[in-house]
Amino acid sequence: MKRLSKQIEDFVDKLPEREIYGRVTKILGLLVEIAGFSDDLTIGDLVFLRPRDGKNIPCEVVGFRDKQALLMPFGTLEGVGLGCKAYIQSREPSILPSEAWLGRVINGMAEPIDGKGALFHGPTVMPLRNKPPPPHSRQRIGPQLDLGVRAVNTFLATCQGQRMGIFSGSGVGKSVLLSMMARYTNADVSVIGLIGERGREVQEFLEDDLGEDGLRRSVVVVATGDEPALMRRQAAYTTMALAEYFRDQGKNVLCLMDSLTRFAMAQREIGLSVGEPPTSKGYPPTTFGELSRLLERAGPGAPDTGNITGLFSVLVEGDDHNEPISDAVRGIVDGHIIMERKIADRGRYPAINILKSVSRALPAALTDEQNTILRMTKKIVTTYEDMEELIRLGAYRRGSDPQVDEAIDLYPAIEEFLEQNKNENTNIENGFIQLAEIIGYPYG
Repeated sequence: MKRLSKQIEDFVDKLPEREIYGRVTKILGLLVEIAGFSDDLTIGDLVFLRPRDGKNIPCEVVGFRDKQALLMPFGTLEGVGLGCKAYIQSREPSILPSEAWLGRVINGMAEPIDGKGALFHGPTVMPLRNKPPPPHSRQRIGPQLDLGVRAVNTFLATCQGQRMGIFSGSGVGKSVLLSMMARYTNADVSVIGLIGERGREVQEFLEDDLGEDGLRRSVVVVATGDEPALMRRQAAYTTMALAEYFRDQGKNVLCLMDSLTRFAMAQREIGLSVGEPPTSKGYPPTTFGELSRLLERAGPGAPDTGNITGLFSVLVEGDDHNEPISDAVRGIVDGHIIMERKIADRGRYPAINILKSVSRALPAALTDEQNTILRMTKKIVTTYEDMEELIRLGAYRRGSDPQVDEAIDLYPAIEEFLEQNKNENTNIENGFIQLAEIIGYPYG
């Protein structure tokens, strides 16, 4: 009872001493103009439109024009008309997370959508647009993080506090790969952001891919594709704020976001609505700045805190891995996992191209023995794929080159090693034992 009383007291203390409001003067599409707010508004502030017959509609200040504030809503504008009051929230947009949020599914406004009742709010205020720790005070990346996926654990070692991009076209299996990592990782907590996800796939992801065990130590933030652009962008900020909360508790956090492309598309909608000039493929300049600010929040924390290992999927438009968003993200993150449709078409999942993928934690993340196994295996795969067309056509004669003969013999077993069912879990050590056995290396 005392704990509840203290929570109510803290909530009352956070209430504003006065209520500031303006009035709606113009509505154009999803852009709302308000006047009468004096100097109390800044970019990113939260404003509530209050129709006469309906509940408050949250909006965000996205710009100013001719002494009018420009708002975009987190929902629909039904019931809003000229002269409608717009109440200004004086505090910075933030959330109040707690350990009790684990196992819950919430929306971009940190409201529960799983039917399990209200969320218990903790005492720590986490700003949605937080700044990363100063570069000079951040720890270095930690030891390798076990993600449970053979191809990633061996060929693309990912360390605690590292940021990796997962690049693929639609339907190639990146969501399933992310769910495998969330389920099998040895990280303390997983924070999963489903940004612009198909509504029908959310429950499938939670029940079939993530499962009860994965959900128990995760918080899932969902913004479906039919929600307004502002809500989709907000879900990404909420995901990162939650990851920062658990990091500050000293946890080793795995932050998964699917996908950065839909976050960028939401920012494009917002930017174009307020009059920004379109640049590369219609993306306004702020899109690339927002991507950098979001991704920099992941990584190692300050001393005496935990870290955020970030895995961010990028939906490659038209299977073009050099399109603007892919190119921008690749320059920010600490490595990239390339998934290719031609690999998925031949039935090998996860469809990771190990030769085109890179982890910038290598070779330091592995032992000398493990690096030797990795180099030998990559050489075999490269040799086979260089000669693949001749081999399939029957133009290569066995005995012409001993290295090619070896590659022909070992390549099918390596392909089988890279293939993994979503219900299968392989730790780092077992992965290298299996790989060493395939290539005939005396490991251990």
